[in-house]
Amino acid sequence: MARELKPAYTANARAKALALWYTAPRECRLNEVSLPAAGPDDCQITTLWSGVSRGTERLVSEGRVPACEHERMRAPFQEGDFPFPVKFGYCAVGRVDEGPADMLGRTVFCLHPHQDRFVAPRSCLMPVPDAVPARRAILAANMETALNAHWDGGSGPADRIVVVGGGVLGLLVAWLGARLPGAQVTLVDIEPARAALADKLGFGFALPDAAPQGADLVFHASATSSGLATAIAAAGTEARIVELSWYGEGAVSAPLGGAFHARRLQLISSQVGMISQSRRARWDSSRRAEAAMALLADDRLDALISEEIAFRDAPRRIPELLERGAAGLTAAICYETRP
Repeated sequence: MARELKPAYTANARAKALALWYTAPRECRLNEVSLPAAGPDDCQITTLWSGVSRGTERLVSEGRVPACEHERMRAPFQEGDFPFPVKFGYCAVGRVDEGPADMLGRTVFCLHPHQDRFVAPRSCLMPVPDAVPARRAILAANMETALNAHWDGGSGPADRIVVVGGGVLGLLVAWLGARLPGAQVTLVDIEPARAALADKLGFGFALPDAAPQGADLVFHASATSSGLATAIAAAGTEARIVELSWYGEGAVSAPLGGAFHARRLQLISSQVGMISQSRRARWDSSRRAEAAMALLADDRLDALISEEIAFRDAPRRIPELLERGAAGLTAAICYETRP
């Protein structure tokens, strides 16, 4: 049973906050939660923005997190258990209002659910550099996933790279690939409107029927069987196909007949929970997160945030945003009243 919504702030206001909970299939609400007591290395943060991850949060909203993945899928600072009720999310940006003196007033990123105020250890906070606006910093988790994907794929200069699926992750993977000297990057998506965005971000675009073939490296991020088939068809001999989609429950068909074996294709998974093997001996999650945040210092990436909603409206708007087939990219939740 979902927790009851209580008044926004009680007499002991500083010990309370409002958080978004997924309470039933395609339903969510704002519930009052208690803030933990802050220790000497903890910070109290007032949230400015948080980002809705359409792919992952759609699966959570639909109750489609497989039972075998309930523990591995737990987000930092999550409350509740899958399927419902659960407080979930991992793209929060806020201002430090209380904590160690050197942290006061800083803008930070945290893997925290949607909540207007929260307490977190400073070790869990990533300072947002001045070159990255707080609103854009909600893309940090997606950028980290995209960076790890390139490490898993082994992309390099002058590669012909195809990215199938023009959601936020696919767009960031393509954007990173296009920064490689001499690389030819093509985004493949069923939505023709993605062509203008691809051009703005500096790479090519094709509809599935016109997808390039003979690619050196292919990334798949559409979370559909048809997209996976397009990715396999685009791969050249002995090329690598990096599967970035997470499908949740259910089986996925893949065309592994035909030329799949004759072309000696590699189909591998990439998941941000572990540092890519090619970097693991020298990198840790903190170094990777810092690198991903720094990469967001490009004004063109603001185009990946297509909706902005007020936190108070989130219970009504988020189920609409997570409907299958709903248009748009990242939705930014705004926690401050704006004129």
